[in-house]
Amino acid sequence: MMTTMLAIGTGAGTLAVSTVSALFAGILGTYSLLHHQQVFAWMRSIRRTDQSNAELDKIDQWLADLYKAQCRLAHKPCRAEDFEDVTQIGTMIRAVAENTPAIAPDLARALERIEEYVDTALPEPGPGPAVKIPVLEHRTQLVKAMKQESARGELARAVVAAQQKITQLKRG
Repeated sequence: MMTTMLAIGTGAGTLAVSTVSALFAGILGTYSLLHHQQVFAWMRSIRRTDQSNAELDKIDQWLADLYKAQCRLAHKPCRAEDFEDVTQIGTMIRAVAENTPAIAPDLARALERIEEYVDTALPEPGPGPAVKIPVLEHRTQLVKAMKQESARGELARAVVAAQQKITQLKRG
């Protein structure tokens, strides 16, 4: 009996081992493919979250700037020119408030408070040297100053509420 090199090693054991290893490689390949699909889906969701967080970060920074601006104006009567920073930040927030439906109600509330606060500006003093003002006018200005401080407090609360909502959205 003659054996050739081709016939050596083609027994039933070798055939079974090669079949099992081919099946194992197929199963491992399928598992790897499924795992990679899950990883890519997770990466897409992380990317979407990062993009939405980047948009929220910008608004959050503006709200922080607004909070600082209103804190600078605390406990002092303010005239219209003192509200320039508050008005500018309000305009920037208004521009993006419509495009962020998740926090639009909170931003709308903050924008209302900005308008109320800016509307409390005290009148400009008249030209010329400081003049004594009547008691009634002085009381009127004091009442306006108190309303201004109250509006500032409401604005601060609205800003903090919007920042908390942004923090909740970032955490998911």
